[in-house]
Amino acid sequence: MKSISEIYSQLTVPKCIAITMHQKPDPDAMGSALGLYHFLLQFGHTVAVVSPTNWADFLDWMPANDKVLDYENYKQKEKADTSLINADWLFCLDFNTISRTRNMAPTIKNLSCTKILIDHHQQPEVESFDYGVSDVTKSSTCEMVYDFIIASGHPDKINIETAECLYAGVMGDTGSFRYPSASASLHRMVATLKDKGLLHTPVHDNVYDNYLENRLRFIGHVLQNRMEIMYEYNAALIAIPKNDLIKYEIKTGDTEGLVNYPLSIQGIKLAAIVIDRDEERKWSFRSKGDIDVNTFARENFSGGGHFNASGGRTYDSLEKTVQKFKLAIKENASQLQ
Repeated sequence: MKSISEIYSQLTVPKCIAITMHQKPDPDAMGSALGLYHFLLQFGHTVAVVSPTNWADFLDWMPANDKVLDYENYKQKEKADTSLINADWLFCLDFNTISRTRNMAPTIKNLSCTKILIDHHQQPEVESFDYGVSDVTKSSTCEMVYDFIIASGHPDKINIETAECLYAGVMGDTGSFRYPSASASLHRMVATLKDKGLLHTPVHDNVYDNYLENRLRFIGHVLQNRMEIMYEYNAALIAIPKNDLIKYEIKTGDTEGLVNYPLSIQGIKLAAIVIDRDEERKWSFRSKGDIDVNTFARENFSGGGHFNASGGRTYDSLEKTVQKFKLAIKENASQLQ
């Protein structure tokens, strides 16, 4: 993978460009994709954003979100395939391996276009990309897209639409700027976006204060009935069966952030949530301090991500994967106590 700086000089030459991100995009994935979209449009490029799957309703407010193609929506798949096949460049944002694009992965692997990676996850699949930048020290892919815009020499192209999208991503991936990754340079980025006219309060409201009543009742039910605290290991587990999702009419995005709740309990260093989906059991892990959940997820649940935030999946039953988690916690007790 060559340095992304080698494409700077080509940015002003109009091309067909596609942008994609990981499945079930969060604010950072969608924000980086649409932030880059609004930036590239100003050079006369033809730009399409393709999501591997659907996304949470709380992302619908983002400027041009209505133009994003859902690859798994049969009404949009043909147009999505055409956008990918016709692309001169494909920007791959907020994922380290092509497998994270789910059913779209075989198509991406077979594309002959130039593939460009911008990502902050550990252990990137560098052999799959022609150009790119991977930096695990960055708070978010949105911060990296901002850096890309500045380094390419086009800060004047940061309009309000780009600013809103990028702010949403850095806000989401830093826990509203409370995580250690919220560096001084990130705060300078936000100051620049504010200078350009960004109104941050509406962005926060759209992301965090835009749910239905059933989600709040679902959270109450989960914390009361599905959360298990293992004080002997300084760990907590939330296991959500499928019938809970059906009962409370839970949609994509409604479980976002639930894994963080147990970390507010004094002494808890590792929190995990597993959700019983139709096709798989989906894990999310969060930790404090020197607890490496990236390695934990890779070794036990075919996952990975960041040192203090990662995910995983398994095709085992909910009961079996919970048992596996508890065994793994015991095996790592010395690190947690």
